[in-house]
Amino acid sequence: MPVCLASHLVRRRVPAWFPWAGPDLNAAQRAYSAQVTPFQSSEVRGLQLADEIEGVLATTGATRVNLIGHSQGGSDALKAARTLYTRKRRAVVDVMVSVSSPLRGSPVAKFVLDTGPTVTDLADFLAKIYGDAVYDEDSDPIAAVKQLVYDDYDPNDGVTTGAKAFNAANPMDARYASHHASLMTAQWGLNLNPSFLAVQQLFVDIDGDGYCVDDCDNDGAAGRGDGIRAERDDDGVVGINSQQMGPRLRYTPVTSSLRMDTIVRDTSVDPVTNLNAPGSEQMTSMSSVIDQDHLDVVGFGPDLFNERKFYSALIHYISQNE
Repeated sequence: MPVCLASHLVRRRVPAWFPWAGPDLNAAQRAYSAQVTPFQSSEVRGLQLADEIEGVLATTGATRVNLIGHSQGGSDALKAARTLYTRKRRAVVDVMVSVSSPLRGSPVAKFVLDTGPTVTDLADFLAKIYGDAVYDEDSDPIAAVKQLVYDDYDPNDGVTTGAKAFNAANPMDARYASHHASLMTAQWGLNLNPSFLAVQQLFVDIDGDGYCVDDCDNDGAAGRGDGIRAERDDDGVVGINSQQMGPRLRYTPVTSSLRMDTIVRDTSVDPVTNLNAPGSEQMTSMSSVIDQDHLDVVGFGPDLFNERKFYSALIHYISQNE
C-alpha cells in the first residue's frame, strides 16, 4: 500500500497526522507531513519534496506514494511527481490531490510584486500572515510570489517564472501520477482569517470566478473575473477559477462522531485535463466548494473546521483510487 505525504505552503503549525479510529479507514495506512522551504519557487520546493519522498520510500520499504498538496504544495507535488518519474523511469505517485492550490496564479501575489517591496518588506508582510517561517534561511519570498503569478512577471530578467510556464513544464500526466483531483475553498466576509480580511478590504479583493483563457484582466491569475468582487469567489488568497485540477471533489462533513466524513468525485463538473486550459464551467462553478478560507483547512483558526476528520476522509478517498 502506498504511503501518503502532504506538502504545505508553510512548514510550521501544520496539523498532526493521526489514523482515523473509525471502521472505514484501514489502520495500516500511514501519512507523513513533508517539510520543504517555506517560501521558494515550486521548482525548488518540488525537488526538495521529491528528495523527501525518496527518503520515506527507503525508510518504509514502500514503492509508491500518494500526495496531498495544500496551497503551493499542489504545484510542488506536480514537480515532485515528474522528477521522481525521471529518476526512477516509472510512476512513483499513485494519487495526487491539491487543496486550495493557486494552480493558475493568485492576484495577491501580483499585488505584492506590483507594490514594489524590498525583500525585507515582503518578508515582513508575509510573516504577518503566515508566521515567522518566512525567515527561514533558505526562503526566497520574491521567487515564491513570482511562482504564484500566472504569467512570467518579468520577461526581461532572463528567468522564466509563473504558473503558466511551470504547468507546461510539469503537466498532469498519467506517467507521473495515475490520478489527479482537487478540493476547492472559498469564503467571504467576517469568516475570513483577519489577515486575509485586512488584505481584501485594504488592498486587493479577488474577483476569482470568471472565465477567460490566460490572464485576461492582468490581475495575476488566469481568467477575467465576473465583475463582482465582494462575493464568495475566493478563499482570501486564491480564486476558484485557479484551483481545479483533474476532477473536483465534494467534501461532506458528518455530524456523528461514529461515522467518517465523505469525499467523493463531483460528477456535475468536468475534470480539468490541462492546467492551462480549463473550461468555463471549471472556472466559474461553485459546486462542491468548501466554505473555508485558505488556512482553515490546515489548522489555522479560529474556526470550527475538523481537520482530522477532513484528512481522514481524504485519505480514505485516496485509498479507493490507488
